Amino acid sequence: MFRSERADLSTQPVSGAGDAGQAAVELALLLPMVVVLVLGVLQVAIVGRDQIAVELAAREAARAAAVSADPAGAARGAASRVTALTPLDVEVAVGTSTVTVVVRHVNSTDVALIGHLVGDVDLTARATMALEPP
Repeated sequence: MFRSERADLSTQPVSGAGDAGQAAVELALLLPMVVVLVLGVLQVAIVGRDQIAVELAAREAARAAAVSADPAGAARGAASRVTALTPLDVEVAVGTSTVTVVVRHVNSTDVALIGHLVGDVDLTARATMALEPP
């Protein structure tokens, strides 16, 4: 009996000997998912930044239109001055006591891997200001 127990013990692997490449395999499996996750977060941050820029453009365009004799021209000029996003679609609606400006921009999602999966995002912002005499 002693010989058979000894034979069984000698064929068992030493503790930790089979785990030599485990960390490398886990890294190889998880690294692509982590990279895609980071790129997704980056794309969301870029779209968020551009949405804030469109909102700023709408606010500034509405303010410029509210105090100008030419509301449409002033709104377009103000919107293009405050942001580098192009093209901006600026619509101006003048009421009896207010002016409303709607600014639209199509954000092209161009972050690697993620941009092709998500598609372009339409960003819209609306701002209304009270009309003031020029």
